[in-house]
Amino acid sequence: MHSIATPGIWAAFVAILIAALAVDFALLRAAGPRRVPFRAAALWSLAWVGLALAFNLGLWAWLDAHAGRAVANEIGLEFLTGYLIEKALAVDNIFVFLLVFNTFAVPAELRQRALMLGVLGALVLRAVMILVGAALVARFHWILYLFGLFLLLTGVKMLFAANQASDLEGNPVLGWMRRHLRLTRDFQGGALTVIDDGGRRWFTPMFVVLVLIAVTDVIFAVDSIPAIFAVTLDPFVVLSSNVFAVLGLRALFFLLAGMADRFHLLGHGLAVVLLFIGAKMLLAGVWKIPVGVALGVVALVILASIVASLLIPPRKAGAG
Repeated sequence: MHSIATPGIWAAFVAILIAALAVDFALLRAAGPRRVPFRAAALWSLAWVGLALAFNLGLWAWLDAHAGRAVANEIGLEFLTGYLIEKALAVDNIFVFLLVFNTFAVPAELRQRALMLGVLGALVLRAVMILVGAALVARFHWILYLFGLFLLLTGVKMLFAANQASDLEGNPVLGWMRRHLRLTRDFQGGALTVIDDGGRRWFTPMFVVLVLIAVTDVIFAVDSIPAIFAVTLDPFVVLSSNVFAVLGLRALFFLLAGMADRFHLLGHGLAVVLLFIGAKMLLAGVWKIPVGVALGVVALVILASIVASLLIPPRKAGAG
């Protein structure tokens, strides 16, 4: 697997990741179990975006000095495009998290802990999936065409499923847990399990919520990770752009939690993005769409869907 990253670049990336998580955990512990106000969520969301852009700028400067301006510009655009795609798809992920929290009536003060653990799980899961995917692509290049076809089918499915009411009752994972695990009715603080007076272990609603969040992230990762391989085949760029997009997931959740209904057309925009990325992968052997053009198209589609959501009121339930 060819990559522009040296061992030093990998080490710097891991050090930044550990430091960012340590700061986030420290602040979470200091704040304690409390609601996250909109202003704090907005500031933290901007901070995470700023960190990602600063990292990209630092990577660009290092490449400019060691590999030349052309390589620096190309990698910088690839990182930015991958980050934007992942960040946009993460918004759809957040709306599913909100559904899980509302279904189980997760107390507001416990949502931070659930999201933090969810982010850690997502980072580990995506790292494994990206490295496996990069190894497969390096060995079997034709897999990229399968990724492209899969993204086209996913985009079509998402386009027709956009704005349909979601329901967890038919979720097979939830059904399995209800049939095979002893589940408590109420939350036991932040505990995942409790032991009763008879020595039997019971699983709390927090455990169920974390499992559903992990499963949700697996489903979204299957969609989003192939999309980045349409932008770049460098495993470092794929992983780093993905990680930085996931890092701000907790702050982004509290920023958007009260505005889910206002972005009712975003699902259509994300579907168009997946269709475009899928087509880009399938056409790679005939016509290679420049990364700068791909970045412009993705940004324009997402921006247009957000603006349209704000200008066009959502249909009322039962409206024809």
